[in-house]
Amino acid sequence: MSVLQMLQDRSNTTCELCTSNIDTRQYNIPPSLTETVDTCVLLCANCEDQIEKNTEMDINHWRCLNDSMWSEHVAVQIMAWRMLQRLRGEGWPKDLLDMMYLDDDALAIARATDEHKDEADKIIHRDVNGVILDNGDSVVLIKDLKIKGSSQVAKQGTAVRNIRLDRENATFIEGKVGPTLTVIITEYVKKL
Repeated sequence: MSVLQMLQDRSNTTCELCTSNIDTRQYNIPPSLTETVDTCVLLCANCEDQIEKNTEMDINHWRCLNDSMWSEHVAVQIMAWRMLQRLRGEGWPKDLLDMMYLDDDALAIARATDEHKDEADKIIHRDVNGVILDNGDSVVLIKDLKIKGSSQVAKQGTAVRNIRLDRENATFIEGKVGPTLTVIITEYVKKL
């Protein structure tokens, strides 16, 4: 059974955040590179677009977090916590955050995207042209790079898909070059 099928069974084919059953899809929680039922949630297009900042945030839509934050599934709790953190300036999300509990492991994963930090305190990753990079973006190498620990050389023009950001250093990203997961310095990449 695929991860998508397990998520659909788990949620009765409804969005695990807002319970919409329109245009649901699997969403892998950043910064996880693996797609398992424990690292994914089933989301509707509306929730996913707002999470990924593709559309403007509809604050009233997220009142659904009052219910989804109590989900028995840790992945859903993590996404609810992140969205409540993003909206905490509205007042009511702060009250929900005060009631919410995540164990230490889940809280560490939830904090990986820095939603709990103020904008001024967040580490911002930028490519060679100054364009902001996000988890899941695709980049292209602008020069040949030797992969440490191997004889492999990543050639200029190589695309690196589904990157992950280093949350402690703004100059490092992770991505797969061929079969090898490696750390790449942001000054050697351009966002696609």
